[in-house]
Amino acid sequence: GMAGRLEPHLEALRRELRAPDPAVLSVLLALLAVAITLLIWRLVQGRRSSRKAVLLLGLCDAGKTLLFVRLLTGKYRDTQTSITDSSAVYRVSKDKSANVTLIDLPGHESLRLQFLERFKAAARAIIFVVDSVAFQREVKDVAEFLYQVLVDSTVLKNAPALLIACNKQDVTMAKSAKLIQQQLEKELNTLRVTHSAAPTSLDGSATGGPAHLGKKGKDFDFSQLPMKVEFVECSARGSKGEEGDADFKGLERWLAKIA
Repeated sequence: GMAGRLEPHLEALRRELRAPDPAVLSVLLALLAVAITLLIWRLVQGRRSSRKAVLLLGLCDAGKTLLFVRLLTGKYRDTQTSITDSSAVYRVSKDKSANVTLIDLPGHESLRLQFLERFKAAARAIIFVVDSVAFQREVKDVAEFLYQVLVDSTVLKNAPALLIACNKQDVTMAKSAKLIQQQLEKELNTLRVTHSAAPTSLDGSATGGPAHLGKKGKDFDFSQLPMKVEFVECSARGSKGEEGDADFKGLERWLAKIA
């Protein structure tokens, strides 16, 4: 008797499942879309949080190592040209939980790309240090190295935040961040043309040539890149020389933001 009484209800339920109410269906689809979005977001965030490194790149004598030492200790120290990497945990001001691993990479031409190769996949951000005093003389070399970083397939895929740190601003002859940006954009634009004729990409992948920098058919500027690029003026030495503090408030603010 019980089964007989339930039969109509079961039949109704079966019909309901076969032809669901459009409203119920749209709610279910919306929930599914939210669940998938959350899952993707979690995966992306997970990959990003597993990337904790901030790489210090730049030519020899740009001041990377002094910047690295100053950020970590606040103290001035005479430094030599690095031939290997140095790394240390950098804690953002008061917030002890927010930290990144600063990695100072050698700037020597024969070493810099192999060290970039080793650490690029772990990079949450890159600080590219420029000697603002020697910039006019070194602009082609600076742009060439920066170009190699920017067309790297791993760097393009992960799109780490990029800070161009215009160092040595305590010296009267230092070029401004604005001028450095304009000159680099011009140089990168020229390099893009010469490199687009090259047969293989710089990281050796068989893509039929390096990734195209910026937008095709437009003059290059930094806003065309997949990562957020900022410029900051700083001085690892500081305006009071070896006795005083470094002058890099903008750099510290940027580190706090990306940590």
